[in-house]
Formats: sequence, structure tokens, C-alpha cells
Amino acid sequence: QVRLVESGGGLVQAGASLRLSCAASDRTSSNYHMGWFRQAPGKEYEFVTFITWKGNTVYYGDSVKGRFTVSRGAVPNTIALQMNNLKPDDTAVYYCAASQIVDVVQNPGQYDYWGQGTQVTVSS
Repeated sequence: QVRLVESGGGLVQAGASLRLSCAASDRTSSNYHMGWFRQAPGKEYEFVTFITWKGNTVYYGDSVKGRFTVSRGAVPNTIALQMNNLKPDDTAVYYCAASQIVDVVQNPGQYDYWGQGTQVTVSS
């Protein structure tokens, strides 16, 4: 079982930046594709971003393109999400997800492991 731990959420004003981090407990195997989803109250999971285990391919949800950047950390199976120009619509619980096989990156059902989530609140 792989455990994911997110950190870095908080309360900010619109236009500010936040950086989220996610670390997987399995440091012996480095081939986990990883991504971020978010869920606002009363809404479905929304795809935010995905990065391959090599870090050579990334995808972003339309609502965050140009504002968010995902990257691999130097430690295996760690990723960071740099969020700039935050908007009130970005308010949600952000979840890190991981899997060794992902065919449809926007489908949360494709990911085997999930973190507990970190709250991001953006005030107007």
C-alpha cells in the first residue's frame, strides 16, 4: 500500500500564490505517475494536472492552464504544484493521486492511491 501525503494548502487572497507538495511513501519504486484533482463543496472531482513518472509529459485542466505548474521533486515519487494568480473558483480540497498505469489522466478512477487532501481557500 502506498500512502500519499499532501501539504501546503491554506487561505489566500485572490491573485496570490500557493505551492502544494505531495510525497508518496514508496521510495523504492519510482515509476508512479502522479496527478492532482480538486473537489469543491457539492461538486465532482475536477482534474487539475498530471505528470508522468519520468516527468517528461504533463497535462493540465483547462481552468488552470497558464496559472498552475506541476513538477517532479528530486526525491522519487514527490511532486509539487505551483499555483499562481489564484481565483476564488480555485477554492477546493486538493488531492494528490498516483498510479503505475494511467490510460485516461482526467479520470479519477484510473488512480490507485490517494492522499487525504489539503484545503485551498481563495478569498475575493
